[in-house]
Amino acid sequence: MMLKNNYLCALDIGSSKICACLARMKKKQVTELFFESVASRGVKEGTIVNSIDLVGAVSALMKSLKAKSGVNVSSVSVNVSGPDILTKHSRAIVPLAERGNKVITASDMHKAVEQARILGSSLEEEIIHQIPSSYTIDSKSNITNPLGLYSHSLEVDLYLICARLSSIQSITRVINQSGYDLKNLFFSGLATASAVFAKDFKDGANILCDIGSDTTQMLFFKSGILADIQILPMGGDSLTARLQEELKVPFELAEDIKRSHGVIGDAGQISEDKEILVKKSNFYKPIKQKLVSQIITPAARSLCCAVKEAAEKRTPLYALNNFVAAGRAMFLEGLIEMLENTLSIPVKIGRINNPAVLSLVKEDSALAGRQYLAYLTAIGMLCETLDQEQEDAVSELHPQNPLLKAVSKFKEAYQEYF
Repeated sequence: MMLKNNYLCALDIGSSKICACLARMKKKQVTELFFESVASRGVKEGTIVNSIDLVGAVSALMKSLKAKSGVNVSSVSVNVSGPDILTKHSRAIVPLAERGNKVITASDMHKAVEQARILGSSLEEEIIHQIPSSYTIDSKSNITNPLGLYSHSLEVDLYLICARLSSIQSITRVINQSGYDLKNLFFSGLATASAVFAKDFKDGANILCDIGSDTTQMLFFKSGILADIQILPMGGDSLTARLQEELKVPFELAEDIKRSHGVIGDAGQISEDKEILVKKSNFYKPIKQKLVSQIITPAARSLCCAVKEAAEKRTPLYALNNFVAAGRAMFLEGLIEMLENTLSIPVKIGRINNPAVLSLVKEDSALAGRQYLAYLTAIGMLCETLDQEQEDAVSELHPQNPLLKAVSKFKEAYQEYF
């Protein structure tokens, strides 16, 4: 069955940039990828502060994307992040048999999950993702997959990622006013994980640390299942703000200086004659690159220490299988080395590992080096949307087929009694 559209489009709305990734589809396969980004307007710390500015930025981005791809986009998937993200656990238990035990079926697991979802719902929030953390059967806990096991009852621990309803309504209105329908919503960190995590991340404990402009999202995985999320109120802008304050320059200029000349680490290694000419009023003032390093290095160290503290609260660092860092802050020279020295463990740069788009991303020269880091979240949303589209296509093959329903019931009965 063909996908409903011949394209998929994902929009990553951040505080410093807005990125779009569009995939042209043919026979359920991605045949072409198109990328575009613009400076963000109207967003601060993951929250919309000026919807008119944001509508203008989104409209400009999508106009450029249309010119590049030739695709008339009507719907987009969008991310949610920042302080409007809420997480919680919801538990529910369902009886399986009045007496004795019965085999646990997919239907039983669905009932338990749905009950936990209802119990964890709130009128002020919208559930973005629901993840079964573990199951309990009788006296046995921490069961990853109870399908096919026998029990008298089934309990689920459901991890819910929610967003404030007002935030969802604001995002939806911005997208609609830009001329598009909102197709799906994704938590930014989970979308990024979908792009970078490969099969080898299914074992043990793994951390994804996505350093954004004003927040840092840390996702903790255990055996491939999301176990916890921590959002730190700091990011790359923390370094820029320190430069702005010390050099007495506008924030935008401080950001340019950081990106083009910022070096994190031992400033003594930088030659005294390396200078940057900064325009002030009607003249240019020379600033030593060593001074820039001396200003941003302590700020970077504070960020790394905060990451370490958050990680150690969740799991011993020596027990980690992988610590993966993502975000445009990874462009900064010396940051990954400082993160490794602070954590005392190896740190990997997040790379695109999702097979649905990997080959096409490798062929795109615009994403060479680490340029792909700017599009990780958008690519992850695209991959997640593709998975959902394919699942929907399969489920729609015979939605009301009574024979298939009868066969399913027969299988459950067979499992229960045999």
